[in-house]
Amino acid sequence: MVTVQFRSSLEGPHLRGMAIVSEPEQGLRLGTNRIGSTWTAGSSGRFLKIDSPATGEALGYLALSTRQDVSRAVQAADGAREAMRRMGVFARAALCLKIAEEIERRGDELARLLCLEQGKPYHTEAKAEVAGAALGFRNAAEQMKWLETSAFPVADPHKRAFSFLQPKGVFAIITPWNFPLALPCLYYLGPAIATGNTVVWVPAPTTSLIAVALMECLIEAGLPDGAVNLVLGDGAEVGDEAVIHPGTHAVGFTGSSATGARIASRGAGKPLLLEMGGNGPTIVLPDADIDRAAARVGAGCFANAGQICTATERILVHRSVHDRFIDGLVKAAAAVRMGDPFHPATTMGPLNNAAGLDKMLSHMDDALARKAQVVTGGRIAAGMPTNLYFEPTVVTGLGRESLLNIEESFGPVAPVLAFDTDEEALELAASSPFGLSAAVFTSTIAKAFFYTESLRVGIVNVNEKSCYWEPHIPAGGAAGTQSGLGRTGGRHTLMEMCDLKTMTIDLAQ
Repeated sequence: MVTVQFRSSLEGPHLRGMAIVSEPEQGLRLGTNRIGSTWTAGSSGRFLKIDSPATGEALGYLALSTRQDVSRAVQAADGAREAMRRMGVFARAALCLKIAEEIERRGDELARLLCLEQGKPYHTEAKAEVAGAALGFRNAAEQMKWLETSAFPVADPHKRAFSFLQPKGVFAIITPWNFPLALPCLYYLGPAIATGNTVVWVPAPTTSLIAVALMECLIEAGLPDGAVNLVLGDGAEVGDEAVIHPGTHAVGFTGSSATGARIASRGAGKPLLLEMGGNGPTIVLPDADIDRAAARVGAGCFANAGQICTATERILVHRSVHDRFIDGLVKAAAAVRMGDPFHPATTMGPLNNAAGLDKMLSHMDDALARKAQVVTGGRIAAGMPTNLYFEPTVVTGLGRESLLNIEESFGPVAPVLAFDTDEEALELAASSPFGLSAAVFTSTIAKAFFYTESLRVGIVNVNEKSCYWEPHIPAGGAAGTQSGLGRTGGRHTLMEMCDLKTMTIDLAQ
């Protein structure tokens, strides 16, 4: 007999409304763990049903895991540490290149699954994410080979001192659902393999089928058994166990600030690499190219349906250009196309899960209660395959107390606040506790430097959308904000994953 449960004790909030069953339906894809050399179902005896947010069709099931499964994965990762260390830098770099080739070989299949499971359009976003996943391994391969350390001058003429890099050990890696393929490769798996670490990887459950497909690519490319171990399940149980387990030596996480704060507490004493929430401001000054600013800001608001940590989630516009800017932003929203996720003209997909939609709706309700005006959008889109499609939305008349200003909304909404002076703009910018990214539109180099140096964020893009980034550029949260610890991007990620060891030698005879 098949039983169905909702909101079980295993669920995190993002699993609200999803079905957990005791027996999966035959004929659908089944996602299982990869621990050591074996594909194995989680030991909970329960399975999470995965439906496509884009089409509504049933995609498959995940075999949910327990803390005991994590312990087995940690043991397997620990057992693979010496093999990964002995491979050496150039052999690990060659392995990363083979993984990239395998991802590219299966690119169409991966893009299709990514489109269905995450919701992003196949042609305009999913294929690009597959390319980003391959790039993550290629970059790690090349950058690790040329990552130099130092020899140090010393006072004693008989001594020599130098440093070298060693892997930290077993990394617990927890990754989100908004970029479930590229982000793990760029931020964590590529750098971890290149540096010789081993991994216990817990992906977000709503996008774990694509994680299974990626794991298949790693294995086909020749990854040693146990070097990366995939454990499927809810973060409240398996993610937590990976963080606190005494056999994991460091933690990497990308996701919400609330979850990141729990991980920082639970993983206290371990090295942490955390990219957490963002709500960075975009500031449009009166001397900016307003048409260009509106177009770039629109792209930053509606890419991936706004589900990007560095998305343009609040826009501060000088009052003198406010109305003209709004006209341009409405045009950008009108150019967005929702619909068949496999149609070449589709540019925006749905929100990935019901919890994300609920948050978006609550923020809109709060804005309307505070007398804000919806210029365009503001509703669940009609005529779509699921109710997770939300119209590209522009909201004006907001105050600093609005949830759209204070919190991370993570949806396709462009909230606009007006300001009159630089001081007011900086005060508005600081009214949200996040510090991940920002953007400034101006034609004056002095203003560009003034705002870049004044904003408490990790990266400021000038005359570009807030979510512009290339994988070798350092990015991360500013100190004193709720946006994380450490830096991802190129050599900076590699250094975060290594211990810098110093050796001194006495040459005296």
